[in-house]
Order: sequence, then structure tokens, then C-alpha cells
Amino acid sequence: MPCFSSVVMAWCVHLFACRVRTSTDWDAVGYTCGFNTTKGEWQTIRLPFSSFVPVFRARTVKDAAPFNTANIASLQILYSKFESDGELNPKFEAGPFELPISSIKTYLKEPVTPRIVHVSSAGVTRPDRPGLDLTKQPPAVRMNKELGYILTFKLKGEDLVRESGIPYTIVRPCALTEEPAGAELIFEQGDNITGKISRQEIARICVAALESPAACDKTFEVKSTVPFSQPFTIDLENPPPAQDYVPFFSQLKTGITGKEALEKTEAAVV
Repeated sequence: MPCFSSVVMAWCVHLFACRVRTSTDWDAVGYTCGFNTTKGEWQTIRLPFSSFVPVFRARTVKDAAPFNTANIASLQILYSKFESDGELNPKFEAGPFELPISSIKTYLKEPVTPRIVHVSSAGVTRPDRPGLDLTKQPPAVRMNKELGYILTFKLKGEDLVRESGIPYTIVRPCALTEEPAGAELIFEQGDNITGKISRQEIARICVAALESPAACDKTFEVKSTVPFSQPFTIDLENPPPAQDYVPFFSQLKTGITGKEALEKTEAAVV
């Protein structure tokens, strides 16, 4: 569930209100939620969108449209003698006041799951990696320049996802095949492995990641244990059981991308 989060500092105890409008009209319904402050302390105020009440000219609007969080037009922080429906603000004090605000942003209710699953490619950090023997690397790594710097731009795409602030998972498959899903898998980080993996398996991993908090904000490579020289087949009348990917996700760390070798920095592992 999306919510507003704000970091504020109050110089006295007050009851404020956050009012959001979904219309650009000057005199429109506003969706309002009150919050209390504590004197002399920085506070993180969290206001679930579900707690916002429709108000028009200080009166609750019982038949208002639901709060459309995708169409926010304005946001106000209010300090008034009056609350909604004629009620008085019990903490109102006439005179000057201050409410320094460090930030206002949205946040997601726990547990957070990925909102973006980005399919990239194993090898994106290798073309410019110092000391790497390119003759032992897959064709896309050896021929990155000839292929229009495809891996370079895939890495740039990953960086945009990681820097977006949106919960994500970045999946880096090794060479994709038309083989069925069901082979044993290896999940790694740091962009070092080579091998192959089924497209069908990658699709299943992406769907599972969207529902798994353990996959949030992680970048990883994945391949099957089956070598290139050995085709992988299944008995269609007796297929292998569906994989549980959560144990794999749970073993992964945030902060590992393989770029550490390029930048000669240590990963901020969590």
C-alpha cells in the first residue's frame, strides 16, 4: 500500500493536517489526514493513503470519489483552528509557529516486494573489466563493440533501474535456450558465471520475484547446471515439480552488481 512519509521538526506540540487534491480546480475536494507533532524532535510521519478523508470547505464529503493516488495535483500542510465538520483543533495556539520539513515522499507498506523486474544479461560488466581473458568469455562479451556496445547499454539500463528508487529485481540470465524449465539452477552474484538457461525458467523466476520480498533490490546471474553440450529434456507426462525460487532469493545480497571490479570499490553488501 502506498503512503506519504515526511520528516518534520516542530517547535511545539501541534495537530497539523496533510491535504491532497486530485483536481487542478482552485476550489475542489481535498483528501485530508491529520498528524501530531512532538516539540523539539525530528519525526518521521507516515500517513497511509487509506487514512485520507475527502473534505470540501471543512466538511466531510460522504459521496466523494475514491482518492485517486495516480492523479495528485497538489499537496498542502495545514494548521488551522478548525478541523472538519465544525470540530475545533484541540492543540491550536494563536501566534507564530514553525514546521521545518526535511522531506516528503511516498513509501510502501511492509513487506515491500519488487515493482520492477528487469531482465538484463550476464556479462554486462565484463567488456571493460581489467585483467579479464576475453578469449574465455561468451561471444557477446568478446564482441561487445561489434554488437553496438549491447552489454554496455544493458548495464546503463540496469543502473537507471537501481537509481530509480523503485523496488526492483535485476535478473541476468546466461545464454537463453528454448529448452524446457526444470533443470537444477545456480544463482550467483558479481557477474562471473557462464552457461545456459531456459527462457521458460527465466519467465517463472520473474513472476516469482514480483511476489517475493526476498528478491527486492537484488541483482543476480542465473544458469542451469546442464552443460551446453548436453541438451535438457523432460518427460512431458511426468514433468519435474515447480521450483521454489525463494530460497535462492534469500541467499542473495543487495549491493553486489559486478561493477566493483570496474570501479575497484568494495560492494556495499546488505
